[in-house]
Amino acid sequence: MAERKKDTGGIASMTGYARAEGGVGTATWVWEVKSVNGRGLDLRCRLGNGFDRLEPAVRERASAALSRGSISVSLTYARSSNARRVTVNQDLVRQILAAASEVSAGKQSLSLDSVFAIPGVVEVTDPVESEEERDRIDAALIADLDRAFANLNSARRAEGGRLKTVLAAQVDEIVSLGAQAAHSAAAQPAAIRQHVQDRIAALVGENTSLSADRLAQEAALLAIKADVREELDRLTAHAEAGRDLLNGGGAVGRRLDFLAQEFAREANTLCAKSSDGELTRVGLALKAVIDRFREQVQNLE
Repeated sequence: MAERKKDTGGIASMTGYARAEGGVGTATWVWEVKSVNGRGLDLRCRLGNGFDRLEPAVRERASAALSRGSISVSLTYARSSNARRVTVNQDLVRQILAAASEVSAGKQSLSLDSVFAIPGVVEVTDPVESEEERDRIDAALIADLDRAFANLNSARRAEGGRLKTVLAAQVDEIVSLGAQAAHSAAAQPAAIRQHVQDRIAALVGENTSLSADRLAQEAALLAIKADVREELDRLTAHAEAGRDLLNGGGAVGRRLDFLAQEFAREANTLCAKSSDGELTRVGLALKAVIDRFREQVQNLE
């Protein structure tokens, strides 16, 4: 059997549903495949009596078709009623009729409807499959399962396309907010220097034993701590990486989740450094959009 490769075209959601119907001879079946978010690939099978033999093949096909998600696979299998065999236990029928006649002293008799309603009198069984027929059915079942997984992948990619649009817009919003932060007065070198000088003047007043050089050193240290340009540069770099991942396709959910953590780290540092109301507002707006970004990323394969 040729190995199936995972589809890496575009990005895919981990949420989806698909079904595939098929049949051979008097047998019909329906495969249903559901997928929701999961940390890895977790598969649960409900194949019905007599079809546990297919579970290794189902797991193999799922691993070949999907990378992540909590997957539920169910099989509904039926035989045409025309193919069933009806057997009447005639010995049991005679015993029941004889017992009824004996009890009623030959005055009462049971109807056939009453007799046939007694457990064990009538048995309905499916025909016994030959090994050749079972192999033919199994091959058809697996072919239809592959079709169900292909349909599931199509559904997941369609949802992934919608998520990509949302995520790309959120990355654009992060870049826009980063630009607002970079142009705020609190992010400008001259404003930082003036802010530091004002703080030092307020702390030491006019009477100080600190030398001019020492004051300059302290001012430089405070200026470095207050400077958020590095954080903003890293935000821009992370945004470019996010765009590349979204456009590159494949199973990028984990990498985008890691990138969301990096976004959050820079936004948290920016807010911690800020002593300006406008810069803090932008930082909080950044944290809000990054939280939304990360929530959406959790849905990606």
